Amino acid sequence: AVAEERAQAEAFALDSNYPNPFNAETVIAYSLPAAGPATLQVYNAAGQAVRTLVKGERAAGGYLATWDGRDDRGEPVASGRYVARMAGAGFEREIGMTLLK
Repeated sequence: AVAEERAQAEAFALDSNYPNPFNAETVIAYSLPAAGPATLQVYNAAGQAVRTLVKGERAAGGYLATWDGRDDRGEPVASGRYVARMAGAGFEREIGMTLLK
Protein backbone atom coordinates (compact mmCIF):
# COMPACT_ATOMS: atom_id res chain seq x y z
CA ALA A 1 0.00 0.00 0.00
CA VAL A 2 1.21 3.47 -0.79
CA ALA A 3 -0.12 6.69 0.74
CA GLU A 4 0.64 10.15 -0.57
CA GLU A 5 1.69 12.97 1.70
CA ARG A 6 1.11 16.58 0.66
CA ALA A 7 4.52 18.14 1.37
CA GLN A 8 6.54 19.13 -1.70
CA ALA A 9 9.89 17.32 -1.85
CA GLU A 10 13.05 19.27 -2.64
CA ALA A 11 15.17 16.23 -3.55
CA PHE A 12 14.99 12.49 -4.10
CA ALA A 13 15.03 10.66 -0.79
CA LEU A 14 14.67 7.16 0.60
CA ASP A 15 14.44 7.19 4.37
CA SER A 16 15.12 4.33 6.78
CA ASN A 17 12.14 2.10 7.34
CA TYR A 18 10.30 2.06 10.66
CA PRO A 19 10.11 0.07 12.71
CA ASN A 20 13.39 -1.71 12.06
CA PRO A 21 13.67 -4.54 12.89
CA PHE A 22 10.03 -5.32 12.21
CA ASN A 23 7.62 -8.20 12.53
CA ALA A 24 4.22 -7.69 10.91
CA GLU A 25 4.95 -4.71 8.66
CA THR A 26 7.27 -1.78 8.10
CA VAL A 27 6.85 1.64 6.50
CA ILE A 28 9.30 3.10 4.00
CA ALA A 29 9.20 6.85 3.32
CA TYR A 30 10.43 8.22 0.01
CA SER A 31 10.11 11.46 -1.90
CA LEU A 32 10.39 12.76 -5.44
CA PRO A 33 11.18 16.39 -6.29
CA ALA A 34 9.48 16.17 -9.70
CA ALA A 35 7.00 13.91 -11.44
CA GLY A 36 8.56 10.89 -13.08
CA PRO A 37 9.13 7.16 -12.92
CA ALA A 38 9.83 5.50 -9.59
CA THR A 39 10.51 1.92 -8.58
CA LEU A 40 10.76 0.60 -5.02
CA GLN A 41 11.63 -3.08 -4.68
CA VAL A 42 12.59 -5.38 -1.81
CA TYR A 43 15.49 -7.83 -2.28
CA ASN A 44 16.55 -10.79 -0.14
CA ALA A 45 20.12 -11.48 1.02
CA ALA A 46 20.81 -13.42 -2.21
CA GLY A 47 19.98 -10.32 -4.27
CA GLN A 48 16.70 -11.69 -5.60
CA ALA A 49 13.75 -9.32 -5.94
CA VAL A 50 10.98 -10.58 -3.65
CA ARG A 51 8.46 -7.72 -3.73
CA THR A 52 7.73 -4.70 -5.90
CA LEU A 53 6.13 -1.98 -3.78
CA VAL A 54 6.13 0.86 -6.32
CA LYS A 55 6.48 0.82 -10.09
CA GLY A 56 5.39 3.55 -12.45
CA GLU A 57 4.90 7.28 -12.75
CA ARG A 58 4.50 9.30 -9.56
CA ALA A 59 3.77 12.96 -8.97
CA ALA A 60 6.27 15.07 -7.04
CA GLY A 61 5.92 14.77 -3.28
CA GLY A 62 6.46 12.53 -0.30
CA TYR A 63 5.11 9.00 -0.08
CA LEU A 64 4.86 6.11 2.36
CA ALA A 65 5.07 2.49 1.21
CA THR A 66 4.15 -0.36 3.57
CA TRP A 67 5.73 -3.80 3.28
CA ASP A 68 3.96 -6.66 5.05
CA GLY A 69 6.82 -9.19 4.85
CA ARG A 70 5.28 -10.99 1.86
CA ASP A 71 6.56 -11.63 -1.64
CA ASP A 72 4.83 -10.70 -4.91
CA ARG A 73 2.77 -13.92 -4.74
CA GLY A 74 1.47 -13.01 -1.28
CA GLU A 75 3.57 -15.65 0.50
CA PRO A 76 5.35 -14.76 3.76
CA VAL A 77 9.13 -14.47 3.41
CA ALA A 78 11.64 -15.84 5.92
CA SER A 79 13.14 -13.87 8.77
CA GLY A 80 16.35 -12.16 7.81
CA ARG A 81 18.01 -9.19 6.22
CA TYR A 82 16.38 -7.46 3.24
CA VAL A 83 17.23 -4.44 1.12
CA ALA A 84 14.76 -1.85 -0.17
CA ARG A 85 16.03 -0.27 -3.38
CA MET A 86 14.51 2.84 -4.89
CA ALA A 87 15.28 4.05 -8.39
CA GLY A 88 14.03 7.19 -10.10
CA ALA A 89 15.19 9.57 -12.81
CA GLY A 90 18.92 9.75 -12.07
CA PHE A 91 18.56 8.47 -8.50
CA GLU A 92 19.26 5.11 -6.83
CA ARG A 93 19.44 4.35 -3.14
CA GLU A 94 19.25 1.28 -0.87
CA ILE A 95 18.39 0.78 2.78
CA GLY A 96 18.76 -2.35 4.91
CA MET A 97 15.81 -3.87 6.77
CA THR A 98 15.52 -6.77 9.21
CA LEU A 99 12.44 -8.98 9.40
CA LEU A 100 12.06 -10.91 12.66
CA LYS A 101 9.27 -13.43 13.13
